[in-house]
Amino acid sequence: MRSIILAISLCVATGVHGAPNGILSARAPSTAKTVIAQMFEWTWESIAAECEAFLGPAGYGFVQASPAQEHVQGSEWWTDYQPVSYILTSKRGDRDQYTDMVSRCNAVGVGIIADTIFNHMTGESNGTGVAGSSFTQYNYPGIYSDSDFHSCRTSITSWDDEEQVWNCELDGLADLATETSHVQSVLSAYANDLLSLGVTGLRLDAAKDIDPANIATILSLLDSQPYITQEVIWGEGQPVTPQLYVGNGDVQEFRYTSALQSAFTGGGISSLESFNNLGWVNGSQANVFVTNHDTERANSSLNALAGSNAYVNAMIFSLAHPYGTPTILSSYEGFTDYDAGAPNSGAGTCSGSGGTNGWLCQHRWTGVAGMVGFHNNVGDADMEGWIAEGSNQIAFGRGSLGFAAINNADTIWSTTFSTSMPDGTYCDVISGASVSGACTGVAVIVSGGQFTANVQAWSALAIHTGSVGSVSGTVEVTFAESATTSFGENILLVGSIDQLATWEPYAAIPMSAASYPNWTVTLTLPVNTDFQYKFIRKEADGTINWESDPNRELTTAAFGSQTVTSSWR
Repeated sequence: MRSIILAISLCVATGVHGAPNGILSARAPSTAKTVIAQMFEWTWESIAAECEAFLGPAGYGFVQASPAQEHVQGSEWWTDYQPVSYILTSKRGDRDQYTDMVSRCNAVGVGIIADTIFNHMTGESNGTGVAGSSFTQYNYPGIYSDSDFHSCRTSITSWDDEEQVWNCELDGLADLATETSHVQSVLSAYANDLLSLGVTGLRLDAAKDIDPANIATILSLLDSQPYITQEVIWGEGQPVTPQLYVGNGDVQEFRYTSALQSAFTGGGISSLESFNNLGWVNGSQANVFVTNHDTERANSSLNALAGSNAYVNAMIFSLAHPYGTPTILSSYEGFTDYDAGAPNSGAGTCSGSGGTNGWLCQHRWTGVAGMVGFHNNVGDADMEGWIAEGSNQIAFGRGSLGFAAINNADTIWSTTFSTSMPDGTYCDVISGASVSGACTGVAVIVSGGQFTANVQAWSALAIHTGSVGSVSGTVEVTFAESATTSFGENILLVGSIDQLATWEPYAAIPMSAASYPNWTVTLTLPVNTDFQYKFIRKEADGTINWESDPNRELTTAAFGSQTVTSSWR
């Protein structure tokens, strides 16, 4: 299937965007919790549990859940996107479990964004859906018959032909005649059913393949005004553009995803200062992401296999920069197999700041979770004081509420930054948090509008007024590992505590090769703390190789600093 883009819905509306036919798409206020976690292929029960255990307390505003309706059978992830009926039974759970998920997530301040498929039904010619409904393509008993589908029964061959894009089939999937009153009434009834359960937003899958006027009519039939975001993939010179859809709600901006991939893999991040001057969807109506479930498989974006911490740094950037409403994908390790469905029978599981049972749990990675708090705290504050040291070291403030610095180079960035933040001691949310008034990671002291900091190689630093603390209780530990590598390989550090990614190899701490063959990194860790750790070798293709057993062990000092030297084994 072609890329399937997220459509979001933010529930508390203080402002609206205009749309055709009198439709208004509600948008959350700038001070609301607006970060979205795309919990790809998670079961309804596991999403509900994660809302309560982590997403709500961490400040995530929304979860994008996989499609809820009955679909074709099969273990592959993409079977979810071939609807058979609008019965709320899928591989993720049944109607009662979906209702329970919505209720439990709403109770802890996390809205549910329903992934909806208005464009098509199945690509399979016949069969039985996961809820037992029988079908043949173009005939879904009690729902649709042949006349409810477009007469163009061939796949789209030219994206330069507007009529083909809107009326022919996307990869052989039965294309609904969304201009007809019957189809519009069925789709709006399905959406209204979801909204009646407490869903706060809709993702419109394959929106580019639907005439935007038809979408507007369907939305006019809804009982409430959810936030809408639409999958409209921009193509050079193509007549169907993202701008055609902004009247119906927000649009996912794929050019942002591509720009971050290019910048963080060698193109230079100094080019990322502004996006509103590029002819893209305006930031106030753009939904942005570093990767989603399609692009991570197609290698058309950064993903967990990217070297030099590029994936993590790009997510940090997306949560720090004011352009667009950011989505963080939370997925699983098997994405290198394009068809692979979810591990652990779809039950998402996390532990500490990482995942278990094949899940990556990117939403829990220390720097990512810390930046959710940053994003919520700075709200809609303007970006100010952009700094670019060469092409791969940038820093900027968000008014007087926050400041971020990103080092996409292989050397430590030691400098004095200027900021409009008030004087005080702030906890770097990339390396830790503020716990009982003390910083578990780096503490930054702002005085007279300045602070001096060391931003580690391939890493970042971010402070905000909602995370204050003190410098007591931490020690600077320098790890120096001697290791020979081939071109494209990197050495990383991972361990048993949050500051070392709690054994999550894809979120491991990158080390600098500036003194090769010695790889080094300096971390701020809690004093008098026992932990275990190991070094890992990440190859150019993302393959992870652990050094041999046993785990290394260390107890941090009571004060000051310490250096630990070792060699690869």
